[in-house]
Amino acid sequence: MAMALSLSVRIAESPRRKDVAAIPIEVLAARAQAAGFTGLSMRASVVSVQSPPSRVRQVRALLDRLGLRVSMVTGDLPLAINDARATGALYGITPYLDLAEGLGCALLRVMMHHEDDIVAARRAADEAAERGMTLSHQMHWGSLFETVDGALEVLEKVDRANFGVTYEPANLLVNGIVPDPSTVERLAPYLRNVYFQNIRLEPDSATIWRSRRRGPVGVRYLPLADRSGIDGGALIAALRRVGYEGWFSVHQPLRDGEGAETAIQDAAALFLPML
Repeated sequence: MAMALSLSVRIAESPRRKDVAAIPIEVLAARAQAAGFTGLSMRASVVSVQSPPSRVRQVRALLDRLGLRVSMVTGDLPLAINDARATGALYGITPYLDLAEGLGCALLRVMMHHEDDIVAARRAADEAAERGMTLSHQMHWGSLFETVDGALEVLEKVDRANFGVTYEPANLLVNGIVPDPSTVERLAPYLRNVYFQNIRLEPDSATIWRSRRRGPVGVRYLPLADRSGIDGGALIAALRRVGYEGWFSVHQPLRDGEGAETAIQDAAALFLPML
C-alpha cells in the first residue's frame, strides 16, 4: 500500500470562524476529487455531533457519489479551535463514534489537556475498539502533545493499540522542535495520520499559536512548496522509511489573496507525484 492524499475541509472555512464553511461542501468535494484527492478530513464546519442525521447522510451520499473517503473526523468546534472544552469528546465519545460511523470513517480526532484526561482516553479508546475505530491526537500547541517526549509519555500511559497520534510538523516547530526524520522515527509505532501545513516562525505576525512550552508564538503560512519553512518532500521520504501507509492530509488554510480552487490544484500537483 501507499500513502493516500486527503484534503482538510479547513481550506474552505471562513478565515475568522472555524464553524463556518465559506465554500459549500458540494463545491469543495467536487474540486478535491477533480484535482486527484481521494479523501477529505472532515470538521465541524461541514458536519458535527450537533448535526441532524439527515445532514450526515447527505454528506456521506455526496462523498460516495464522488468516490471520496473521510480520512478523519473532528467532531465538534472545540476540537478544531482547541479551547477549554476540547477534551469533552473523551468524556462522552459515543456521539463522535456515531458521527464517524455515519461518514464511513474509523479515525477520530481527540484532544488532551490534563493528566486527568488519560483515564478518560482509555475508556474512550475501549469503547472505540468495540466498534473497530481508532482515536488520534494531533501534535498540537496547548495540549499534552506539544513535544515528542510529551506525546510518547502520554501514549505509553494510555496504552491502547487504537489510540495513536496525528503527526503535524508545524506544531513541533512552534514548540521549538525541528521536525526532522528523528521525530517521525520516534513516533512511528503510534502514527495513525499525518497533517501538513507549511509555516515559518515570525514574531511580528498577527497569527499567534499559544504554546504552553514557549508562550505566544507568531507564525506565517507559506506556500506548500516553500522549503524555507517545512520540506514536505523530506517529510514524505521520512514517512516512507518508517513504513507509514496511512493518510497524508493537507491541513492548511487559505493564505491572503489565495483562491480555494487554485490552492487545491496546487496542493494536488505538489503532493500526488511524491505519494
